[in-house]
Amino acid sequence: MTPGTHARGEDGTRPPPRRVQPGWNRWRLGTPTVVLVAGALFAVSAVNSEGTDLRPGRYMDLASLVENEADEYAVLDARVKDLTAEVERLTAAVEDRSVRRIQREIETMKDPAGLTPRAGPGVAVTLSDAPEDVINDTDVELGLLVVHQQDIQAVVNAMWAGGATAITVQGQRIVSTTGIKCEGNAVQLQGIPYSQPYVIRAVGPQTSIMTSLETNDYLQVYREQAANPEISVGWSAVLEDEVVAPAYDGLLDLSYAQPIR
Repeated sequence: MTPGTHARGEDGTRPPPRRVQPGWNRWRLGTPTVVLVAGALFAVSAVNSEGTDLRPGRYMDLASLVENEADEYAVLDARVKDLTAEVERLTAAVEDRSVRRIQREIETMKDPAGLTPRAGPGVAVTLSDAPEDVINDTDVELGLLVVHQQDIQAVVNAMWAGGATAITVQGQRIVSTTGIKCEGNAVQLQGIPYSQPYVIRAVGPQTSIMTSLETNDYLQVYREQAANPEISVGWSAVLEDEVVAPAYDGLLDLSYAQPIR
């Protein structure tokens, strides 16, 4: 067969030219490249995630979020306690008159600062959101159906006014620097989020504390809403023979603003 000629069939006709799919060579080269890039992306994701799930869906559940943050706080809190104990041990080993004088002053201030445990007769108040069936069926504003930080703060302030010597919220000791703030559907206390119901306990004169709770203007409105079937937020105040308030064991360092010079 000479150049420029085409083979013919037995019937003398030319066979149809062989069709090559457009871009076939590019596809054969591109497929390995895509596979390599995808593999690299998976490797980068695995390194960045450090073994955790990068999908946000795992944190959509409030209970899981609260539990996760509480676990992280517990680890950090244990580390702080270990370091604090080490500092106290090293300080006690210092033989210096000024250091010993300051240590005596610290010991004197520990109790009023909430750094020593307290126990005795007291009062327990429990606040809770409205029942789920009320929340689903009522036309009342949602903000009236749940417990807010100001509700907890009102109870704490009334207890102090009634002569309480120690107060706990969810078992944590309340001190002068304690912050109570809302975080989504939970209330954060000293870095830990808690879901309702919220239990506030006070050590101190029971009659005086109960009178202070009953005469507090803010709490009178709250109790009226608790008695309203369309709102039904939870309220309970009971006397307890023995209330235990552990010593405050959180951070003692203060952060504060300074004027710009």
